[in-house]
Amino acid sequence: MAITSHDVARLAGVSQPTVSRALRDDPRVSAATREKVRRAAQALNYVPSEAGRTLSTRSTRRIGVIVTDLTNPFYPHVIAPLHDELQRLGYRMMLLTERSDEAVAEENLLDQSLDGVVLATATTDSRLPAQLDRRGMPYVFLNRDTGGRGDYASVVDNEGGGRLVADVLVGLGHRRIAGVFGAANTTTGRERELGFRLALADAGIGLPEDRVARGAFEFDTGYRALPFLLDAAEVPTAVFCGNDVVAIGVLNAALAAGLRVPDDLTVIGFDDLPMAAWEVFRLTTVRHDLRELSRQAARLLVRRIDGEADPAGERLVLPTEFVPRATHTRLS
Repeated sequence: MAITSHDVARLAGVSQPTVSRALRDDPRVSAATREKVRRAAQALNYVPSEAGRTLSTRSTRRIGVIVTDLTNPFYPHVIAPLHDELQRLGYRMMLLTERSDEAVAEENLLDQSLDGVVLATATTDSRLPAQLDRRGMPYVFLNRDTGGRGDYASVVDNEGGGRLVADVLVGLGHRRIAGVFGAANTTTGRERELGFRLALADAGIGLPEDRVARGAFEFDTGYRALPFLLDAAEVPTAVFCGNDVVAIGVLNAALAAGLRVPDDLTVIGFDDLPMAAWEVFRLTTVRHDLRELSRQAARLLVRRIDGEADPAGERLVLPTEFVPRATHTRLS
């Protein structure tokens, strides 16, 4: 007769559910118990059946992660720690890449092959969260959310980060300030712009539309925006960018235009990607903990799957800090 998990449980002196949890390295099982179960499984030549486990528990131990912009250097730095934390919690990650959330076929997420979903590139007008809600599929937002009450999300204090940049620029004596912000249908774009504008307004400084550009969080957005900003009625002395990738686009456009950074133009980014510290950029930016952003998203999703999350929603917000490097200066 075939060896079953019940046989392993009897030999190890534990319950059958403990065997299942131990063999998938569930952190809720102590290291000593996991080792005891592994030794019993080896002694019996027991190999877990993934199909049988799924049928008996109605759990696949798989998490889908939706990313619609893999060309953005931001996402590899959050996907890797997300994978590692989900693995630590006993889940496998499946990366789903499409051009938009809407292109993710509903049946791909709701065919009982996944236990939960991480939405990493959600927009405020996406219909996918409502579809997941209707079908009872647990999900969390990573980095972006809808901005609505009841979200389960791991995000950054974007508004606070925007305020931080404005305060620094004002303190450096800048008054002709520009912004290259993210898309209006992203909470990261809207909140960073909002915090920046509010802090400038507190200092009595306006942000006219000829010194504002918006677009996707990508290099070309920054590269195309700078010539437009340089045509403003009052040429800016400083530019706040929606993220580091946009800022690098602005830096390249400034070089092409013959501008010296920071002598002619201060440029500040957001996120503090590892590449921002490269000597070729040495970008002044706003930092938050990219790895913790992902880890807390994974933990929140697992708690939601287990029915342990707050039914009213949980929005976990990471703080930001200013990182001075070589692309900002004080006006003389």
